[in-house]
Amino acid sequence: MQYSMGIDAGGTYTDAVIIRDSDGEIVDSTKARTTYPDLLIGIQNALDGLDQSYLKDIKLVSVSTTLSTNTILEGTGYPVALIMAGDYVIPETHSINNYIVVDGGHGPSGEEIRKLDMETVRKFILQNKDIVSAFAISSYFSIRNTEHELQIKELIKELTGLPSVCGHELSQDLGAYNRGITAYLNAQLIPITDHFIETIIGEMDRRNINARLLMLKCDGSVVGIDEAKEKPIESIFSGPAASLVGAAYLSKAKTCTVIDVGGTSTDVSMIENELPELCDEGAVVGGWQTKVKAIRMETSAMGGDSHIWIKNQKPNIGPRRVIPLCVAATKYPSLIERLKTARVPSRMLLSDNIQPTKFFIRSGKEPTSEFSPSEKEIYDRIGDEPVSISGIFLDKLPSPVFLDLLIQKRLIQAIGFTPTDALHVLGDYNEWNAEASNIAATILGRMTHQNKGEFCQQVKNEVAKNMAIYLMSYLLKDVHPEEIRKVIEGDHHTKFKLDIPVVLLGGPVRAYVEDVRKLIDADVILPEHSEVGNAAGALVGKGIKRIEILIKNVRKKSKISNIVFVQGQREIFQTHPEALKYADKIGRELVLGYMKEAGLDAEDVRIEVTRNDITMHGDSLPLETKLVFVGIGTPKREI
Repeated sequence: MQYSMGIDAGGTYTDAVIIRDSDGEIVDSTKARTTYPDLLIGIQNALDGLDQSYLKDIKLVSVSTTLSTNTILEGTGYPVALIMAGDYVIPETHSINNYIVVDGGHGPSGEEIRKLDMETVRKFILQNKDIVSAFAISSYFSIRNTEHELQIKELIKELTGLPSVCGHELSQDLGAYNRGITAYLNAQLIPITDHFIETIIGEMDRRNINARLLMLKCDGSVVGIDEAKEKPIESIFSGPAASLVGAAYLSKAKTCTVIDVGGTSTDVSMIENELPELCDEGAVVGGWQTKVKAIRMETSAMGGDSHIWIKNQKPNIGPRRVIPLCVAATKYPSLIERLKTARVPSRMLLSDNIQPTKFFIRSGKEPTSEFSPSEKEIYDRIGDEPVSISGIFLDKLPSPVFLDLLIQKRLIQAIGFTPTDALHVLGDYNEWNAEASNIAATILGRMTHQNKGEFCQQVKNEVAKNMAIYLMSYLLKDVHPEEIRKVIEGDHHTKFKLDIPVVLLGGPVRAYVEDVRKLIDADVILPEHSEVGNAAGALVGKGIKRIEILIKNVRKKSKISNIVFVQGQREIFQTHPEALKYADKIGRELVLGYMKEAGLDAEDVRIEVTRNDITMHGDSLPLETKLVFVGIGTPKREI
């Protein structure tokens, strides 16, 4: 018997599943808490929870991870220098550390606008070769002509031997600056992703797993491990992509919407005819606008681990994530007694950090040299057992500014009451220590003039409404969420009706099924194994390759040329039919060639082609023809 394994290292949990290849059934699954800063420990814990007898027969392993996303958000990527050739307009708000703009670049038809200033490029490379780990390159209209980017890339190789990333290698979309940013971020991630992948390979070797290794991209497709190393930027948001693909697989729905309730957020996305819906402009991460094709999703900063805190006698949910009290009490039994003796701060002082049910613990990450005296003073008062805000500041008036900085640097972690705790009190979820949740709910209930049951039911209702509002906000793009909220919360003898299924994913999400059904008239599905849907999605993602080809009608005096642009190269034809024939041939060849190189089953590839013409009124020939080839294949299971 032959099996495949999927692993998703998410923000809160690391999930793993084993699927039997003969019928696609999940034969084993497990969850473990994700570990920071070393994701490997969480992955090892997840794999330890599987039936080890299956491992020798696993022939395919596919992973998805938050590593790239977190690296960009935290600003912990490797140092990179960015070289831009052409008429770039750099936003005043940019945060690129090391860059240069030189003469060069091409026009929309691939013609050279200015000669590339190689001497300035050479000086910049030599100035930076000892202080960066890689270079990123972007040339104006490189999607029409790659010549200048490739010249710079060759010079970097000659002078330094360091890796370099070109904008045209990652995107064929217009927008030279954003292609440059995409290359810049990708170059930062290469050493980190390479180390992560090599660590996974080492763990597979240690467990005698002789299998093909794939990685999920943020568009819901899988790639071979060599491409994943070269283009780690494409793994940002692969977690939500894994949820979407996994939900469709588990529910056996070719078209559906998905609500994935994670620890940090609730994500809504959609898959139609087995293809994820993609965002038009490219993924935005950490304020950076990239040219990476990612799934379109609506995200709310309300998840199972969102902190619930009281202000003005009302509960607030999120946006920050904490360790749930029920989870923390399992590891730190002393937390129970600390909750019983907790003091309620003055109403005037109450804030996200100043709560009777919030505690702090060291994360295990070592402090760096960038450590102010005030941060050190607070850090020294936090040890290996949870401590409250009053325990940190003693008799001083609390000033949590430096506490926030320590949390942002991941030197300490916060513990607090969450929706997961509320479900433990209501008896809807019983995975962890419910005693801690009950004590805290009693305290918070008194602060809002409710008993603990009423308080927790209010929290649960808010989470369910949030799921419904963001689902409808995703589907109704032009309707403001507050207008949707009026319909969801109001008593208007009407509610939204959907004609496609809604699939729920997440650990405790089964507790919300009936609540969502009451709010929205839809086929709400809770598939079996929904708690590990991400890991299933990491494994069952299709091999998807998109090739875009542009045919441009260029007229100079009485001469007409039809230029075919494909992956930065161009070919010129006299007639439009000749150009179309060539474009169709090369588009299909590129898709099939990619599938073969990526280790996908080329015999099972479906290619869909869409065509869009731009014409002038009364003109028989289009000014532009855009062809998009989408190939869909299945990863090979054998090595």
